[in-house]
Amino acid sequence: MSKASSSSSSGIGFCGLLTILFIGLKLTHYIDWSWWWVLSPLWISAGIGICILLIALIFVLIKD
Repeated sequence: MSKASSSSSSGIGFCGLLTILFIGLKLTHYIDWSWWWVLSPLWISAGIGICILLIALIFVLIKD
């Protein structure tokens, strides 16, 4: 008798926590950064993801 168990991890992640931290610090005037830098964990991680997808696409196109 085996039990079927599945675990799914859904959470906010490191970049999300860092973004929330930066937004909280900005809104409490603890840091005086531009909003570009406050939201940088979001756009940097998105940029890395897009680069990985582009590299994979180029690899697939070259292989064929």
